[in-house]
Order: sequence, then C-alpha cells, then structure tokens
Amino acid sequence: MAPKFPDSVEKLRAAGNESFRNGQYAEASALYGRALRMLQAQGSSDPEEESVLFSNRAACHLKDGNCRDCIKDCTSALALVPFSIKPLLRRASAYEALEKYPMAYVDYKTVLQIDNSVTSALEGINRMTRALMDSLGPEWRLKLPSIPLVPVSAQKRWNSLPSENHKEMTKSKSKATIATKNRVPSAGDVEKAKVLKEEGNELVKKGNHKKAIEKYSESLLCSNLESATYSNRALCYLVLKQYTEAVKDCTEALKLDGKNVKAFYRRAQAHKALKDYKSSFADISNLLQIEPRNGPAQKLRQEVKQNLH
Repeated sequence: MAPKFPDSVEKLRAAGNESFRNGQYAEASALYGRALRMLQAQGSSDPEEESVLFSNRAACHLKDGNCRDCIKDCTSALALVPFSIKPLLRRASAYEALEKYPMAYVDYKTVLQIDNSVTSALEGINRMTRALMDSLGPEWRLKLPSIPLVPVSAQKRWNSLPSENHKEMTKSKSKATIATKNRVPSAGDVEKAKVLKEEGNELVKKGNHKKAIEKYSESLLCSNLESATYSNRALCYLVLKQYTEAVKDCTEALKLDGKNVKAFYRRAQAHKALKDYKSSFADISNLLQIEPRNGPAQKLRQEVKQNLH
C-alpha cells in the first residue's frame, strides 16, 4: 500500500522539517520536492514560500553531500527572494566543498553585507581568504568575481524577520564565538590577524567603516589577543552609531590591556551617547589617571559633568 502524503503545501513542509530534524534527509528532500510541485501546480504566486522550499531542499542535498544540486536549489531560492541569508550560506558551503573558493567567498561576503555579525560567514571568509591566498597568490582579490551590492531593503527585510530566525542565528553565533575565544592561536594565525588588522586600518583611513569592521572581525577570528583590534573596531561602531557594540569592544580591549587609553575614551563616548553619564565619567576619570594632560578627555569630562548635574 502506497504511503499517504500530507494534502497541503504547509503540511508537506512541516513533514519535511520533521524528517530533516530526524536526520532523514532523502525523505525530507522528497517531501519538499512534493510541496514545490504542489505549490507550482496551484499557479498562485508565493515566491517566499517557494524560495524557502528550495532552500530547505538545498539543506538536504548539502547534508547528503550532493553539492551541485544544493547550489542549483539555492540559486533558484535566491532568484525568487534575492539576498536571503540561508540559501547564500548553504550555497557558499557547497561551493567551498567543491573547492570553488572564489564563488564561496562572494556568497560569504554578500551575507556579511546583510548582517556583519553572522559568525559562519565570518569564519567562511577567513577560510576562503587563506585558501585564495594559497592558490592565487597576493593578487587574489583581483581575480574574484564581482560581489553584488546588497540594497538597504534587503538588510531591513533581514532585521524584520521573525524572532526565531534571529534566535537560531544568535545561538550559532554565540557557540562559535565561545569556541573562538577558547582557541589558542598559532603563530601563523597571529600573523594573519596582524595583516587583516592593517587592512582594516587602511579602510578606516578611507572612511569605509563597514568594511573595516569586517576586516577587524576576520582578524579577531584568527587571534583575539590584541587589544588594539577591539578598540579599532569600537571606533567604527562609534562612527556608525552602534554604541552598545562599541561599549562591548572597548570592554574586551580593556580586559587585554587595562591601560588602553583609546578604549577608555571610546567607551566614554559610547556611554555618553547612550546617556549613561555616570559610566562615561568613570571611564574618563580612569583615562586621566593614565594621561592627566589628555586634552580631548578633559573636554569630554566637562561635557559629561554638565549632564551629571
């Protein structure tokens, strides 16, 4: 007797999700495929639903090592809803497995334009940079395909996604961050971190703070032992008015170097912008104990004082 399949796209998708969670990837792929055929037969245009089904089936192909079909399904998903994070990440992983490093680099880089804190993309960029340096030499960037410019609308769409999608990403990000923090970097990692930090510094000089954040983040994935990399990234967050991130980075910088004057100053600026004048004043006071004649800090202390009274 033939198995009885669910009778709606939603139920087929749910059944596919259940099979995927149970590690039955071939079965999940078949269910997503049936849902796709049903959706297409209905003739009603629902590009988001169709895109998700292609992306989900791509995840099954990736798990089964079928990278070419994974790439094909991700490309179909992205044609329906451009700049979706999951199909971009899945396609990047498939390209990487096939050693198509330039294509993987482009997809990881595109993800970071949408959300520059996705750890799997940051780690992917880190791996691809090393692989491309090894295979193409120091001029490897000149040999890359063009990287698409992500419109602001795509970034806004990601920010407005349901909270469970954010939770899933944040969970994977925090796990990866803990793993990175506990890893002891090799001498090679430390050297690569320095190179990436310098690239970030050059981008800051050119006023490209978003790209600089990416470089500093890549650097910190190689080695998170240099205080200046955190305080440099904090400067970029300040310029972009991401004050909470700036505070976090300055705090990390000060854990590594308790006399990092720039970290004290930038954290004081961030606290002031967040209207936490008490913390701002405390940071400036600590800074002035290290450098009593620091003019910008003296000026900032006067400004904060006025808000404290």
